[in-house]
Amino acid sequence: MSTYVYGITAASDMSSLPEELGGVGEPALPVRVLTASGLAAVVSDAPEGLRPKRRDLLAHQAVLSEMGAGGCVLPMRFGSVAPDDEAVTGVLAERAEHYRERLEALEGRVEYNVKGSHVEDAVLHRVMAENPELRGMAEANRRAGGGSYEDKIRLGEMVAAAVQAREAEDAREVVHALEPHAAAVSDGPPSTGWLVNTSFLVDREAAEEFVTAVERARKDLPHLDLRVNGPLPPYSFVEPGPAEPASTTAGADAGAE
Repeated sequence: MSTYVYGITAASDMSSLPEELGGVGEPALPVRVLTASGLAAVVSDAPEGLRPKRRDLLAHQAVLSEMGAGGCVLPMRFGSVAPDDEAVTGVLAERAEHYRERLEALEGRVEYNVKGSHVEDAVLHRVMAENPELRGMAEANRRAGGGSYEDKIRLGEMVAAAVQAREAEDAREVVHALEPHAAAVSDGPPSTGWLVNTSFLVDREAAEEFVTAVERARKDLPHLDLRVNGPLPPYSFVEPGPAEPASTTAGADAGAE
């Protein structure tokens, strides 16, 4: 049977898990600990047809929380499955140096994910205020009783292009404002409706400072809707991100996607 992987930690930090702790699946499958090369992975059997239901997402998070009671954890994303237990211990042994480097780098740190989108009316107002040509075209159309169909289409296209150009600039401004308060930054995949989707690795002791920086960015960029999720286990930093130096053993890790 396939093996579901929750996370990896140092074997020395792996305290015994509560007997009543259950993993994913319905009924909840019992979790177990696999060890190799001084590392420990908490796993369970992988249920068939697993989907990201609320109960299973919470179970995945609960296991990671219990693991984290003893020390730093490399969290695997929901749905990380290996062919069997031997495959898990084989990867632990093969990539032990890399995992130890990651555990050291992530000790005492958490992840905050920041997503941002435009507030439609506010960004349109800003684009028009910053662009004399657009204001002139809009005023000419107004004086002409709304303007011709072609004039309306042309203005609409130019406004849309200006808003799109503003998206890239605003994304850079958000990251620029928050990056000084983070140890590392990882851009998430493009997501419909969001102009920025970025994760920040933050020292636990600096978490309040980071949240304050987000609030400051909200005030400085009122045409943006900024949403913060965290603190989270550092999912986006199990592998070195673009803002981190890669270890000599770093590479693609199927379990960490």
